[in-house]
Amino acid sequence: MKKVLTIAGSDSGGGAGIQADLKTFQELEVFGMSALTAVTAQNTLGVQAVFPMSVEAVSRQIEAIGEDIGTDALKTGMLFNAEIIKAVSEKIEYYKWKNVVVDPVMIAKGGASLLQIEAISAMKQYLLPLAMVITPNIPEAEVLTGISIRTDAGKQEAAKRLYGLGVKNVVIKGGHDENQNESIDLLFDGNAFITFSSKRVQTKNTHGTGCTFSAAVTAELAKGLPVNEAVSKAKNFIQAAIEDQLQIGQGHGPTNHWAYRKRNERRR
Repeated sequence: MKKVLTIAGSDSGGGAGIQADLKTFQELEVFGMSALTAVTAQNTLGVQAVFPMSVEAVSRQIEAIGEDIGTDALKTGMLFNAEIIKAVSEKIEYYKWKNVVVDPVMIAKGGASLLQIEAISAMKQYLLPLAMVITPNIPEAEVLTGISIRTDAGKQEAAKRLYGLGVKNVVIKGGHDENQNESIDLLFDGNAFITFSSKRVQTKNTHGTGCTFSAAVTAELAKGLPVNEAVSKAKNFIQAAIEDQLQIGQGHGPTNHWAYRKRNERRR
């Protein structure tokens, strides 16, 4: 049994954050654990409030895992401020955890800021050099690199810049692409570019897609898959989750975390 840790915020609406991560871990048959960085009052209409945890509270949760259970892979999601980012990075280094997936959560679907501006430099300095994989969407990649991404060439340049910060593998997600027919994710491992394409689904029910995708990558890395195969499987997982809609809530609804498993069961 592979063990996987998520260090992220809580989404009371259940569509994103640690709730999405733990659902994804369960569906992909790894044992999920969590260290909570913040509590949000949140639903499909947006984020109403954010209550960050203290640095000590975050550190003690990670220590509880590190001193007893350990983990085969971990992901970070909403880290909120520079102090938490630094503390998380120190714990990752201390326990020598290698399969680290960074989802640089910055803005919620409804537009609420989930990362303080001054925390961006801390992420680049402390956390990114520890990452096996980083999974920004296009707006997040733009913030981290300082460049505008409008073309495939722009995506590639951003991936190179993120790789230059010490990340071993960069996945720039295509959900915000201007292409209306396809969503194309770009993987860069320092040597080659690999693209992963899926049909674009016209829907507002995409809350938690980034969390879910990065959690799926983390689960597959824990099982021993190479990065390109983990990304490919995660792409299939999130595509099924978006296509088989749940229609929950009045705003940006959550994805369907059990869709991938249900599809596989029907094929058997």
